[in-house]
Amino acid sequence: MVWKVVHFALFLAATGYGALLFGKAVSRRIAYMKLGQPESPARLDRRRAREWIAQLFGHRKLMKDRRSGIMHLLVFYGFIVLQFGAADIVLKGLFGVRLPVPAYDLFVLSQEITVVAVLVAIGYAGYRRYGEKLARLKRDWKPSIVLYFIGALLLSVLLVSAFERLWHGLPASPLAPVASLLAAAMSGLAGSVTAAVFYYTAWWAHLLILLAFLVYVPQSKHFHLLTAPVNLALARSSPPGKLRTLDLEDENAESFGAGAVEQFTSKQLLDLYACVECGRCTNVCPASGTGKLLSPMHLIVKLRDHLTEKGAAVTSKSPWVPAFAFPGTAGSASVFRPEEPAGREWSGGGITDIGPTMELQKKSWIKAGSGADGESAGSGTAAAIADVNLVGDIMSPEELWSCTTCRNCEDQCPVGNEHVDKIIDMRRYLVLTEGSMPHDGQRALQNIERQSNPWGISRGDRAKWLEEVKGIWVPTVRDLPDFDYLLFVGSMGSYDNRTKKVTVALVKLLAHAGVRFAILGAEERNSGDTPRRMGNELLFQQLCQENIAVFQTYNVRKIVTACPHTYNTLKHEYPEFGLDDGVEVFHHTELLARLLYEGKLVPQHAVRQRTTYHDSCYLGRYNGTYEAPRDILRAIPGLTLAEMDRSGANAMCCGAGGGLMWLEESRGKRINVARTEQALAVEPAVIASACPYCLTMMEDGTKQLSAEDRVAAKDVAELLGESVFGPRS
Repeated sequence: MVWKVVHFALFLAATGYGALLFGKAVSRRIAYMKLGQPESPARLDRRRAREWIAQLFGHRKLMKDRRSGIMHLLVFYGFIVLQFGAADIVLKGLFGVRLPVPAYDLFVLSQEITVVAVLVAIGYAGYRRYGEKLARLKRDWKPSIVLYFIGALLLSVLLVSAFERLWHGLPASPLAPVASLLAAAMSGLAGSVTAAVFYYTAWWAHLLILLAFLVYVPQSKHFHLLTAPVNLALARSSPPGKLRTLDLEDENAESFGAGAVEQFTSKQLLDLYACVECGRCTNVCPASGTGKLLSPMHLIVKLRDHLTEKGAAVTSKSPWVPAFAFPGTAGSASVFRPEEPAGREWSGGGITDIGPTMELQKKSWIKAGSGADGESAGSGTAAAIADVNLVGDIMSPEELWSCTTCRNCEDQCPVGNEHVDKIIDMRRYLVLTEGSMPHDGQRALQNIERQSNPWGISRGDRAKWLEEVKGIWVPTVRDLPDFDYLLFVGSMGSYDNRTKKVTVALVKLLAHAGVRFAILGAEERNSGDTPRRMGNELLFQQLCQENIAVFQTYNVRKIVTACPHTYNTLKHEYPEFGLDDGVEVFHHTELLARLLYEGKLVPQHAVRQRTTYHDSCYLGRYNGTYEAPRDILRAIPGLTLAEMDRSGANAMCCGAGGGLMWLEESRGKRINVARTEQALAVEPAVIASACPYCLTMMEDGTKQLSAEDRVAAKDVAELLGESVFGPRS
């Protein structure tokens, strides 16, 4: 009787202490997240609830890597099933009673099958990390802890069951095959006091491992077990990649953008604690794959570590509990110090390789003031944190200016993290608060501000491309007030010599189909996409408001454009600044596909060329338009469509998004060269695209790879024009 009382009291003490430590670790991190700016959470409507269920319980994004997805499904559902077994173990150890479930013997069998399945899954997880050595996965002692925790926990379940059978003299049973085998191997203990001692030893081991794991979870990347469901539930309902608007009229604002971690929103900070460090984002990042400094996974991890350190300093509450288990954690803050100028040459293998970036990030994330022995030379966390700059010490400007804003990282993330908005917020701080930007980018924005195009060509020449249109009347909105579609030509379509050919091809197709369209001519302004993605929110808002005023003057109801960046900006970002919700915005491939379907355009000339299509990020991942360009290409007689290995939602960026069209790459391989190599791998005669930036990058890529004589880069509209009018049209 005394033993039972003591046993129960120890159970309560251990469980209560574990729950207390768990509560402290969670509550302190919640306090850190609350340091961020308030943000209204998204409403979980029926559609978003279905998406949440698909992500959480169906592992929809995890299943993009089917082997890892199945492994994670086994662990996820296995742990749910094993919680019932854990309750059964606790009840029997404390009170000698079973869990009241029907068909108890079958319940025991289901538990053993689940234990074995989860053991196999974590064994495979270890193999993926240390056997296959996937480049996206870290390989040090931290990722191994959870494997040891789960393995020890599952082994303790089997030992408890085996010693129970020995203690009570239960015969071998096919409904408890593993425990029966273990009991048979230790048959000399059957019915003895030693078996009882071993039973309670295994029982306590199971409980303590479970409680230790509980306390460990919120202090590690496995906090995602709690934060990921919340993060997915609070995912923004706005269009993918839509940026937060800055209130530039706020007279109380001391800075704009994110120059300190607490200037992110609380939802953005929740992202940091939801990260599982799976590396899927970095694995698809065009910057990481070509040897740049930027790694989306390390972006999140570095911001998370910095938030934890700064949160602890601000709240005076250590994130690490119990204190005795984390000696020496106080000290200098973590900072990013990449070696310079070493590592700028491409040293990877294959077309893309994240290895060099992963290694550089690992070596460069250090304690500020650390000596060669790794001991901190700082004078305390609070003092060290005060000297750490978010942009400069945590994230280097080079990392921020390496992002193409392609959103492939976000599309792959299984926990709903958004990386691009954080990068843009830090760019905004650099540009609007510090006045810092790469020189070539600054020149492009100055030209846009002065002449509304990145080259600084006269605004009066914006409609000069009309000289290349022969025999077709292209009216301005003044000439044709009752037009149906406004053709928003854009800066590339108006000034770039190569893209002007696409504009001419599009005009011919629209005219042939009988579409009543008009252009703004010299009244058109730059859409503002480039300034906004480069952090100049002020310039974007000025351009946006100027264009909207012109749209309203001419009662624009439908807009078509050949630039996905312009398309995305007009469609999703202009409405917040006053563009009427009733204005419809089309990408030229969407309109051309509709005209084909309606029979207003009839491809009749064969284009006998093997063609691969490069997906624009701003048309695909930002707007979900993948089939319209392909429908056009499939409609062209004689044309053979060959898909690249990375196509559709997983297509690699051309390297021009996010303002990088106007910046020079200074480290690693050029992104457009890597993407062109992927295209050339399917041996095409034509690389098709539906974006002026992509067209430029693919054409430059073929030249740099000396393939321009055998492979042409063309817009989808140009190929359709060849089929409708003939190759010499």
